[in-house]
Amino acid sequence: MSTDLPESALSPPPDESSESSSAPTRRTFIATSTAVGGAVIAGGVIGGSYLTGSEEAAAAENVPSSRVSLTVNGTRRTVTVDNRTSLLDLLREDFGLTGSKKGCNAGACGACTVLVDDQRVNSCLTLAVRLDGAKVTTIEGLEKGGRLHPLQEAFIEEDAFQCGYCTPGQIMSGVGCIQEGHTSSPEEIREWMSGNICRCGCYTKIVRAVEQTAGRK
Repeated sequence: MSTDLPESALSPPPDESSESSSAPTRRTFIATSTAVGGAVIAGGVIGGSYLTGSEEAAAAENVPSSRVSLTVNGTRRTVTVDNRTSLLDLLREDFGLTGSKKGCNAGACGACTVLVDDQRVNSCLTLAVRLDGAKVTTIEGLEKGGRLHPLQEAFIEEDAFQCGYCTPGQIMSGVGCIQEGHTSSPEEIREWMSGNICRCGCYTKIVRAVEQTAGRK
């Protein structure tokens, strides 16, 4: 009986390198796809940034703006503002009045509360362009002749703050609340100041400070 093996059994298995280049391996397929995809994305970003830069430059020259005159803390100010500028940004960025705080920037926390024509407003939601001729009072404008406002003094006496971030908005809202006559009871004060959030939880002392100041009025 012959022990010779068929030629096919003695031949080594075909090497991957001998396969046709038209049939890429999984590894080369992934590598090629990644490279091509990266090039496309990079090209899109590079091309997009160039176009966007040109468009932004053109848009910057045509930003809708308006001239606004308003009285802030007793001083008349006239500025040209982008029509999209909020009163909060105008106060902080243009006038340097950083007492009004940017908390949520969505009108939910009250940290940016100021008085516009003696009415409480969330300055982050108020467009500056709509306030031509208005009178604006911020926390910086409450002090008169070197003396703090009675509510500012009451906040100190009652220790009505901890971190202090919400305090300017709380005080401005409290001043408005007193002027509006909504201070007949602690419950009424809490109701009319419910839009001002204190994350430190000083609500009892805040109400006490407002109540104390309203009693002095």
